[in-house]
Amino acid sequence: MVEFQASVTDLTSEEPRRGLRPLRHSKSGKSLTQSLWLNNNVLNDLKDFSHVVSQLLEHPEKLAWIDLSFNDLTSIDPVLTTFFNLSVLYLHGNSIQRLGEVNKLAVLPRLRSLTLHGNPIEEEKGYRQYVLCTLPCVTTFDFSGVTKADRTTAEVWKRMNIKPKKVRIKQNTL
Repeated sequence: MVEFQASVTDLTSEEPRRGLRPLRHSKSGKSLTQSLWLNNNVLNDLKDFSHVVSQLLEHPEKLAWIDLSFNDLTSIDPVLTTFFNLSVLYLHGNSIQRLGEVNKLAVLPRLRSLTLHGNPIEEEKGYRQYVLCTLPCVTTFDFSGVTKADRTTAEVWKRMNIKPKKVRIKQNTL
């Protein structure tokens, strides 16, 4: 919605780009939308993201779609996991380095569509399988539908590559 912002706080002083539909506002002047498109900027962190979203949106708890594609993010900020109604998250074309960052998204119960291609993690062995194992509810990944064969491959990959956590049983000593 906003052009070339370096900081999330810059959003409060910007006018949203015009879309196909007019943006509706509440009586308080906040946007009545469930999506936030912050793609094609130079954001390198999401500092104050929750605060800014609360200033911009009348119902931030209903936020369902966040587009942060083509920015300079190096990690998946935990603030994204606070939006429990999030079903679409675009993070492609950033600089996310560690595949383990995906683990943070496992707490989002409604996440169905995720993009991560164009990040350094895409080069990691087992990238697609890891993401699908970690986020079993995702039905579209990197703009491609998740098939039964994808799920099967991911499960096989998981059994071969991810060691189950050992459960330690404490023994009572007398």
